[in-house]
Amino acid sequence: MNIQDMIEKWNSFDFEGYFSKVTDGDIGNALAREHSDEYDLLALLSPAADKYLEQMARKARELTVRHFGRVIQLYIPLYLANFCSNSCVYCGFSARNRFERSKLSMDEIESNAAEIARTGMKHLLILTGESRKDTPPEYIADAVRRLRKYFPSVSIEVYPMEKDEYRMLKDAGVDGLTIYQETYDRKVYSEVHPAGRKRDYAYRLDTPARGAEAGFRWVNIGALYGLADPAKEAFMSALHAKYLQNKYIDTEISLSLPRMNEAEGGYHAKYTLGDRDYVKTMLAFRIFLPRAGITLSTRERAEFRDRLLPLGITRISAGSMTTVGGYDVHSADVPQFEVSDCRSVDEVVKAIAANGYEPVFQDWVAL
Repeated sequence: MNIQDMIEKWNSFDFEGYFSKVTDGDIGNALAREHSDEYDLLALLSPAADKYLEQMARKARELTVRHFGRVIQLYIPLYLANFCSNSCVYCGFSARNRFERSKLSMDEIESNAAEIARTGMKHLLILTGESRKDTPPEYIADAVRRLRKYFPSVSIEVYPMEKDEYRMLKDAGVDGLTIYQETYDRKVYSEVHPAGRKRDYAYRLDTPARGAEAGFRWVNIGALYGLADPAKEAFMSALHAKYLQNKYIDTEISLSLPRMNEAEGGYHAKYTLGDRDYVKTMLAFRIFLPRAGITLSTRERAEFRDRLLPLGITRISAGSMTTVGGYDVHSADVPQFEVSDCRSVDEVVKAIAANGYEPVFQDWVAL
């Protein structure tokens, strides 16, 4: 079964009906199994699991230490441009929003790189709005060649591409891909993406697989929590990750749980993933996918991020700016989203160490 068929099958599943029948015994069985299946994941995401968070946390912590040790990798984002051809109703970069767009020149990219490198960061994630016209693959490849002088690991979060384009970027020095489905609910997906190439649900759903087939070392996926039912989105995200893990065994698969923050355009989330449910979702991910990475961004508050550190996180951002080229010049650009944890890299490093974990700046050297 391919991922399209798998998601389609579960989209018609009666989640609410199933959740209403989950028992304490189902939760106990899910926690006792060495290898969880889809129904164990459903049990752990259900309201019945709320009173088992401590047991889930103990198992998640043990699995994380067993598979990853007590280390957490650091990364930092760099926005190259904010041009976009899509009209996503929830995004500050939407083509519907009127503001002066910007795009870094190669010299500006290098200047930002030098500033970021002074913080000690070695893993860089570069982002653009989703405009092939304004930021074509060749521009991104040229940027990566400049950035690789400063960073041993450069990954991308840009518009979906063809496999050959990803291969070209891999040859330029890209080693990882982040691509969010935003929502796995087809109906909601159509509503929140009213115009632009991003309307193609199926093409986006297949994008992580194209990245893996192109040879990227790691692929990070997830949903944007706030658009549709959080439990269903979490279940679909985890299924997608499991599918990729089983099919592309040489590719590291990881998950993110971004919650919607305030953005330009005034969109307000229709669904809320509260802190307690956020923790439950992350723990369920770790138990269902013991070998998957879990990434935590600065969308979350500092004190909340610190509490999550021992529960399954393997990768965390720090010192983030979400405006174009915000590291070496004063930028009045519109941010893609508001950062909630504004601590410096040094402050985040100290917080990781204070929790008994080792902050890792570099875990990868390309030969």
